[in-house]
Amino acid sequence: MSRWFFPLLILASFGWCSVAMGASDKPNLLLITVDDMNADSVGILGSDVAEITPNIDQLAQDGLRFEYAHVQVANCMPSRNVMWSGRYPHSNRVEGFFQNRAPDYPALADLAKQAGYFTAIRHKLKDSTPYTPYPWDLVLDNVPKGAKYDKKDAGSYGIATAEGIRNAKAAGKPFCILINIADPHRPYFGLDKKGEPIDDLFFPSRVYTAEEFAVPGYLVDDPVIRQELAHYYSSVRRADDAVGQVLQALDKSGEADNTLTLFLSDHGMAFPFAKTQLYHHSTRTPLIVRWPGVTKANAIDAQHMVSAVDILPTLLDSIGADTPKSLQGRSFLPLLKGESQRDRNWVFKEYNENSRGDRNPMRAIESQRFLYVFNPWSDGRRTMTSATSSTATHQRMLELAKDNPPLADRMDFLEHRVLEEFYDIQNDPNALVNLIADPQYQPEITQLRNALEESMRDTNDPMLPTFLDRKNPQALKDYMLVQDLVTQSRRTMIRGFKKRKKTRDSE
Repeated sequence: MSRWFFPLLILASFGWCSVAMGASDKPNLLLITVDDMNADSVGILGSDVAEITPNIDQLAQDGLRFEYAHVQVANCMPSRNVMWSGRYPHSNRVEGFFQNRAPDYPALADLAKQAGYFTAIRHKLKDSTPYTPYPWDLVLDNVPKGAKYDKKDAGSYGIATAEGIRNAKAAGKPFCILINIADPHRPYFGLDKKGEPIDDLFFPSRVYTAEEFAVPGYLVDDPVIRQELAHYYSSVRRADDAVGQVLQALDKSGEADNTLTLFLSDHGMAFPFAKTQLYHHSTRTPLIVRWPGVTKANAIDAQHMVSAVDILPTLLDSIGADTPKSLQGRSFLPLLKGESQRDRNWVFKEYNENSRGDRNPMRAIESQRFLYVFNPWSDGRRTMTSATSSTATHQRMLELAKDNPPLADRMDFLEHRVLEEFYDIQNDPNALVNLIADPQYQPEITQLRNALEESMRDTNDPMLPTFLDRKNPQALKDYMLVQDLVTQSRRTMIRGFKKRKKTRDSE
């Protein structure tokens, strides 16, 4: 009999042995997001900006990156709730910037805690959960106790990560820590909320000028636009600085070899034709997973399409936890192991409303080559209120359009859209030419229409009847009348929330 038998028996009688073993036989989960960042802003994913993301690049070189990864919606709160609920917005009921009072489904922290994990979060607390307050073990925004960190302070994210790991170790549990980095969300480095220059206290490790990059093809090459992009790219670098601080804290903790680290952006950058849209650059995300002993170094998956709705089931699968049958995503754990999976040929995307509750519902399906978008609100009169309309770039494009008829048409299209859109993403990633009426592409259009219908059926999407009756103008009108009632309800809820918050703040 082993000389360790009786000491272990004594420890087990106090419940200590199971805790110690439980903390070691499950991987820790370190989940890192950045806010409003294009996938192609990452150096290793094709950015032309010099040395823009050295820390993210290193993470990718140490792990697996996905060439065809997408989020569901290019708006913060609904996008993040897809990630951590494993459900589409029309199913988890977080379609915009409002929360459920009594959700009937578990999300990330619930399921991680059930699996024996210590859970912690830094920043984006409300935007990452279906209701507030949510049962995280620890909120890292003001720890250590008494500290107050600015969300644009890159170093604070490393401090928060170290504190979360320390508390998990004290609890004798593996950790599930969600670190939501505020950059490169506006206000960008060197600008205030109105877009005016300021003396920023939080410098990135490199500041970019307006001459150091190419302007994305869906924008216009103009000095005003270049200047806003320079502020954006400087904020991307500051986001990368924060990622570096987080990874450094993980390394110092001694837990890196037993940690599944996942990195992505919640959606594309806050520029026209990206944020609050369903275009390629709106939803493509720089998804990277590093899991020592499982993922191979510098691996690239350029075969499968994965999306944000798949993240929660993948995490649960990775830690051996039970996966609720109601989840609408699908685990891609085999892909982390270098294996393949069938039927991963497209991703289903959706948009419903903006932060004010304005409804412009859309659905889309994207394959590796093509993108189909359905806009039931588009009737030639309704307009779309975008999160980018107040940006310097958007305003400058409107100004330039006065003397530029092609640009005027482009901006009018952004505002009014058409019922259906179809793009050859492989040859037109900027979605500049709508091919919906091109005879050459009708077989591919039919294929993606059918795929969208199948996805809507599988997820009980309430828009399905309208999609099936899309050639009937009255059906579209009736659908949008209902959406208008929802908008009124949302605005009432938002006003009530702001009033209650103002009352609490004054007390």
